Amino acid sequence: MSEAKRVITPNRNDGRVTTRLVAMAAVAALGGFLFGYDSAIINGTVDAVREQFGLGSGLLGFTVSCALLGAALGAWYAGVCSQRFGRIRTMLVASALLSISALGCGFAFGVWDLIWWRFVGGIGVGFASVIAPAYIAEIAPSKARGRLATLQQLSLVSGIFLAFLLSAMIAWLAGGAAQSAWLGLEAWRWMFLTLLVPALVYGILASRLPESPRYLVEKGDDEGARRVLIDVVGMEAGEATENKIAEIKATVNVERRQRFADLFGGKFGFKTLVWIGILLSVFQQLVGINVIFYYSTTMWRSVGFQESDSFMISVITSVTNIVATIVAISLVDVVGRKLLLLVGSAMMTLSLGTMAVAFAQAVTVNGELSLPGSWGMIALVAANLFVVGFGASWGPVVWVLLGEMFPNNIRALALGLGAAAQWIANFVVSTTFPTLAEAGLQLAYGIYAGFALLSFLFVWRLVRETNGRQLEHMTL
Repeated sequence: MSEAKRVITPNRNDGRVTTRLVAMAAVAALGGFLFGYDSAIINGTVDAVREQFGLGSGLLGFTVSCALLGAALGAWYAGVCSQRFGRIRTMLVASALLSISALGCGFAFGVWDLIWWRFVGGIGVGFASVIAPAYIAEIAPSKARGRLATLQQLSLVSGIFLAFLLSAMIAWLAGGAAQSAWLGLEAWRWMFLTLLVPALVYGILASRLPESPRYLVEKGDDEGARRVLIDVVGMEAGEATENKIAEIKATVNVERRQRFADLFGGKFGFKTLVWIGILLSVFQQLVGINVIFYYSTTMWRSVGFQESDSFMISVITSVTNIVATIVAISLVDVVGRKLLLLVGSAMMTLSLGTMAVAFAQAVTVNGELSLPGSWGMIALVAANLFVVGFGASWGPVVWVLLGEMFPNNIRALALGLGAAAQWIANFVVSTTFPTLAEAGLQLAYGIYAGFALLSFLFVWRLVRETNGRQLEHMTL
């Protein structure tokens, strides 16, 4: 059969889900675990770092969110690095940067030193956040791609849970996050140092993964791609495999590297599909989800909860996030991506609006804010419903879409750009939250509710369904 014929005839059987394939996807998804762990570990350190270095709201917000600037930089260069040097080497870079950051933050001697190491760790998080969905999408059969891709989000929320749990345990054992613990180091320093273990494990396991077949084809290694498609993806040797290689060749440029200029060509600069990816990423952050994970301990203390209660609330919220993500895994390949996003946007709009109303009832008691009557419980329930709405939809589905919605010839760079936009939006939200909180939590959550409503309209009008489509059939 000629190569032209192979390109014309779609490859209906693009592999099966094997134990080895799931294991590989799980290892790649450890990048998501580190993403979540690094993002959440700062939560338990916020008040202690404020006291240790005497920080005001502005500098505290920057200390928390500076990692997001690094993540934006890392996300962009992850696309470049993965396209030039491969998906596996990009994972190893992420592991190294996060390991260095864990040590630097744990032994930081001043706020600017801490900010620098947070920035370095952010670059590693950016690398990890991009390469996991890209790699999983490129090794997964289309019929199971959604479920396998959501492993990243499951790993992410598991990382958030473990970070919250360990922070609570360390703070409890030390008598508070600012208190001295083992070897004379404060508890908050140990919270940062715990990141070293999963970062090293990720690097060791990633080094044993085979390279993506699409990257191998692009680099001219057809034989290597053939082995991965047969041994890992589960395709039958012979015509089916040769058809798949021909399809990949037809959708990548084997004669030159991808260039940033490939993303341009639309009416507003970037191609329309690239803009949709950027806006998906931005809306995912503008609903304020990471405020829950970065500041929840401080937020609940600000309205009358004790530190121990605030830590426990954060742990409960992270468990809720895990359960919601498991729901998303079971539904994403059944009901599709678009419907999940629409339902999630509706739930987030209602729950965020309820939180805004609840926080508007706050009163001052003995010089401290408190939520009277049942308003504290209403706010807590609404916050967890918000996490459910996000965790079952926008959390995992955006990463699934970013990993699969772009054609092969621009996927690496477009995914990197979309992820960079996500981190920049995350930075804006996280940096502004302390100032908005001082003006009133009802203002902050009212704004986030407005963006949740806008996200519903955006998905309804512009986002295309990708469920069941092979990567080689994605078009601009």
